[in-house]
Amino acid sequence: MVVMLSDTALKQTPLNSEHIKLNAKMVPFGGWDMPLSYEGILAEYHSTRREVAIFDTSHMGEFFIEGDLRESGFDRLVTQRLDDLAVGACRYGLLLDDNGHTLDDLIVYRLADKKWMVVVNGATMEKDAGQFSRFITSKGKFTNASFATGKVDIQGPGSRALLVKFIKGFEHLAFYTFAECDVLGIKAIVSRTGYTGELGYEIYFPWERTTELWKKVLSLGAKPAGLGSRDVLRLEMGYSLYGHELSEQISPLEAGLERFIDWNKDFIGKTALQKEKAVGVKRSMVAFTSTSRRSPRGDFKIFSEAGQDIGIVTSGTFSPALERGIGLGLVETGFLAKDQKIYLGPGGEFKNALEAVITPRTFYKKGTLRQ
Repeated sequence: MVVMLSDTALKQTPLNSEHIKLNAKMVPFGGWDMPLSYEGILAEYHSTRREVAIFDTSHMGEFFIEGDLRESGFDRLVTQRLDDLAVGACRYGLLLDDNGHTLDDLIVYRLADKKWMVVVNGATMEKDAGQFSRFITSKGKFTNASFATGKVDIQGPGSRALLVKFIKGFEHLAFYTFAECDVLGIKAIVSRTGYTGELGYEIYFPWERTTELWKKVLSLGAKPAGLGSRDVLRLEMGYSLYGHELSEQISPLEAGLERFIDWNKDFIGKTALQKEKAVGVKRSMVAFTSTSRRSPRGDFKIFSEAGQDIGIVTSGTFSPALERGIGLGLVETGFLAKDQKIYLGPGGEFKNALEAVITPRTFYKKGTLRQ
């Protein structure tokens, strides 16, 4: 299926009309027309934490690479080690340019010995495809199947019990693994990665039949959930969102993601990152919790107790689990101590700034993620 798009039109997922039928509040997101909420952000948050919810994630990009890992040039595109990844397993990694700038974060699926699927962010899909096209050699084959592949995420402690009613062969999946299963008569990838901190699965399905899958899951009791609740859920887990905690202006080292870099392999941008590591980063990502129910917003300034401007909030929200404001932000490396008091406010308004404390990055620890 080929979708033709103008430069200015918002892209639509195959479920766009279904969202409108459900009276979803639609918003632009990374060039896509996406549902922010249906019943309400808090209700959808609780559906995911307590029961089961379904998210439309068809805006994500899917690339397929065939060929020898190194001869195809694919190995150099990802910061993580891939040669030891088992067939049926997934791995999170980063896509960089020659200067060590973060083009995207992604998940690699090993479909066979010499066949891979890479899932990238919808907002960066075209940029990523350009990078892959440049570096995949004539000994490899690169296919951008993003507009042929729909995707839904079924998340929550009840997700396995719901899906087993019509899908078999996925029940054994451990975190960051996948299986090819019969889904409504189609051989489809069912994976277990997730972005909410709860037990959950992702189904990759033919674009033109994604509506059928969506309706099936809803008919079995899942509640539709949008970007609003998804952002609260991921932030409670301390997960990065590209364009906020990661960007071409925020390196993996600044973002606190060095554990997803294998320094023993060759990858694009390695030399630049090695130089940055040797010199030391000037700012680092921190997590913080407000001392009240007040919530910080992205782009709030971060101040020291003395009123010094030391950084910026990258993401902020109210946490229903903690009943406090929470967030992530970049601060100067001299202000990283746990329990250190900071202040958050728009512009230079230190006087009425929100008081917060630096904390460990995972705010929510009661999820069913690994059950």
